[in-house]
Amino acid sequence: MKRIEFKASSDTLIGNLFQPDGDTRGAAVITGPLTSVKEQAPGAYAAALAKNGIATLAFDHRYFGESEGTPRQYENPDQKIADIHAAVAKLQREVPGMPVFAVGVCAGGGYMAGAVAQIPDIKAFAGIAGFYHDVAQSKEWMGDGFDAAIERGRKAREAFESSGEAETIPAVAPDGERAMPMEEAFEFYGTARGGEATYPNYKNEYAVMSQEQVTAYDAQTRAQKITVPTLLVHSENALSPMLARRLYDNLAGPKDMEWVTSKGQIGFYDDPAIIEPVAIRVSDFFVGSVNL
Repeated sequence: MKRIEFKASSDTLIGNLFQPDGDTRGAAVITGPLTSVKEQAPGAYAAALAKNGIATLAFDHRYFGESEGTPRQYENPDQKIADIHAAVAKLQREVPGMPVFAVGVCAGGGYMAGAVAQIPDIKAFAGIAGFYHDVAQSKEWMGDGFDAAIERGRKAREAFESSGEAETIPAVAPDGERAMPMEEAFEFYGTARGGEATYPNYKNEYAVMSQEQVTAYDAQTRAQKITVPTLLVHSENALSPMLARRLYDNLAGPKDMEWVTSKGQIGFYDDPAIIEPVAIRVSDFFVGSVNL
């Protein structure tokens, strides 16, 4: 593993580049779940992909982990996509001459879909247990709460711009207000399994102003601009298989879908019994896609 630094706008981003011991078959950039840092799921997949010949860059997006940027813990999908642009350029300098691939896990699958739709140098894409944001579906699920969430985020952003202080809520918690109101999310980020005790760069916080951007982000419309080979790996017990199927239908290029067995979502983050075979499948798909 090699620690690297690169710029996204004026902020310095910190990444870990996992390199194969043997022949390098390609290079990939990976982005992970909501509020995650490079040492969590992105690092687990980066290490597994490197074992299968894919040099893989896991990095902290601006506002998170070791990377710069304020406010802290600010989820902004379009800025994350801009970070991926910068990461791809850095990866091309670090591993010259190799085809570049893209991997997104959970919410990172939806964000990476937006990046792949924009970045022509990306040759193939894999979404793993992705949450593929769908504004129309969110409006149906949330009702009046959809506009209320955007409005609350807007007010929090304006308050930050005025005062320099960003309102935050827990990313996960057993009850009360939190960004991820799922028991399974708390079992990972709220415990030593995946939280601050094990990954000190992670913070169990979420900037409320994120709601303005995250609620309005739509991966489904961006999928219609994805023409490169794409593999979606999902489980019927993972988060929103319906949205994974919808994204698959919206893809404009060659595509494949792999359904695997899991108890839920977070096994995709840290269970070697899931990660290792998925990494083999993804690596082989990437290498095969170059010859399509």
